[in-house]
Amino acid sequence: MREYSAFDILGPIMIGPSSSHTAGAARLGKIARTIAGDGIKAVHFLLHGSFATTYKGHGTDKALVAGILGMNPWDENLRNSMELAAKSNIEIEFIPTDLGDVHPNTVKVLITKEDGKTVQVVGSSIGGGNIVVTEVDGDKLEFTGVYPTILINHIDVPGMVAKVTSVLFDHKINIAFMKVYRTSGKGSAAAMVFEVDDIIGEHVINVINSIPNVKKARAINPIREEE
Repeated sequence: MREYSAFDILGPIMIGPSSSHTAGAARLGKIARTIAGDGIKAVHFLLHGSFATTYKGHGTDKALVAGILGMNPWDENLRNSMELAAKSNIEIEFIPTDLGDVHPNTVKVLITKEDGKTVQVVGSSIGGGNIVVTEVDGDKLEFTGVYPTILINHIDVPGMVAKVTSVLFDHKINIAFMKVYRTSGKGSAAAMVFEVDDIIGEHVINVINSIPNVKKARAINPIREEE
């Protein structure tokens, strides 16, 4: 049985009006920004379900953009995020759509960067400010952002898990949860998700990226209330 914290019972520290539509949306936006990195030129939000029908009234639009700008759910500037994005010359568009059989509070974030590269992130706000990310750049996966998380795109060859876990052992990083995802058989593209107990430094990601057959490793450290 899951253990509940005071955060789950009392709800998140946030700018209202809704934990699902505002706090969760801001967290989704910030994770999408973390995955994409700096140099964002344009963001298109494909909104599904209740996100699509109530995003203006519940402030979901402002919260998503605030996250893209790096704000936390409790940032007082959240209400001004649209204006701040315009000042930063970031193009924003909201597109109500049907993403299929997914949670009603789901968004697909399409990010275009200044260098022309694109990033896609799909995630859902599941209540109380909690979220789950279910897709990154076409890879079906799952993580919540509660734990520091390492996303790794790689070629599925023998020894990949052992090589990554060896790096984490060398840096004294404890693994809480770990999953491997692949769409085809051995030797095809695959993804690993490590949720760990320790904040992930850039030096750890650099070492993982140096492993043969690793295409890209990224770190997502959790949002803390004290930030």
